[in-house]
Amino acid sequence: MDEQRFHKEIEHRYGKNCHILDDPYMLSLLAELCMPQTKQPRLNHLLRVLYEGLLRVVINNEFPRKMRTVTTRMGAEYRAELIDPSTEVVTVDIARAGIMPSMVCFEVLSSILDPKLVRQDHIIMQRTTDAHGSVTGATISGTKVGGTIASKIVLFPDPMGATGSSLCEVLKYYRENAAGKPKKVITLNLIITPEFVRKVFREEPDVIIYAYRVDRGLSPPDVLAKVPGEEWDRERGLNDHDYIIPGAGGLGEVLNNAEV
Repeated sequence: MDEQRFHKEIEHRYGKNCHILDDPYMLSLLAELCMPQTKQPRLNHLLRVLYEGLLRVVINNEFPRKMRTVTTRMGAEYRAELIDPSTEVVTVDIARAGIMPSMVCFEVLSSILDPKLVRQDHIIMQRTTDAHGSVTGATISGTKVGGTIASKIVLFPDPMGATGSSLCEVLKYYRENAAGKPKKVITLNLIITPEFVRKVFREEPDVIIYAYRVDRGLSPPDVLAKVPGEEWDRERGLNDHDYIIPGAGGLGEVLNNAEV
């Protein structure tokens, strides 16, 4: 597929595999999602709309197409380059914040592709922290993986791309337990940090990142005035407990009314 894009992206210096969308409508909805007064059921509604939009961009830009001919109700033929319905996809639910995003992707993909070729896997994870509450990594406590990922597009719809530890740990798990090389690995994040991008590309350089926003709110003012990634080593989007600033809070807890 050529480099034609069907959306606008912000300028940045994070590399060609990182796509940060320039979409004022979706950014407005995301801003509402992050507000403390936004509660259920509005949260789930916003999350669904945001992920339907993000997945549409990913499908348009990353999924294979083929020439197809269909017969309309008028008895005439319509021929065009459309999404290839034989595309095999796995969407991975990283609990807890990823449960609904992955389900939204599963439903949308099943409506445009052959449903038999769309799979949803489930990964139960939790952060590991040190005595000071800082994140040291992530551990997997349970899985439901439906087979190989060989030659499939593998999606990770996880709202907050904070440290990158969870994604890297899950990809390691798949390499060791789901034989085969995927066609593509794509993350779908609402918000990412410079730290997330750095860790993911350092450990998994072939991953493709799609996000609505990069949060680097703890960076010095002179860095914030520059193009994202221009002074990447001075950018900071995580506080001392590895929560995103400005961010959305602990979204997994918020979405499930399980704040602690």
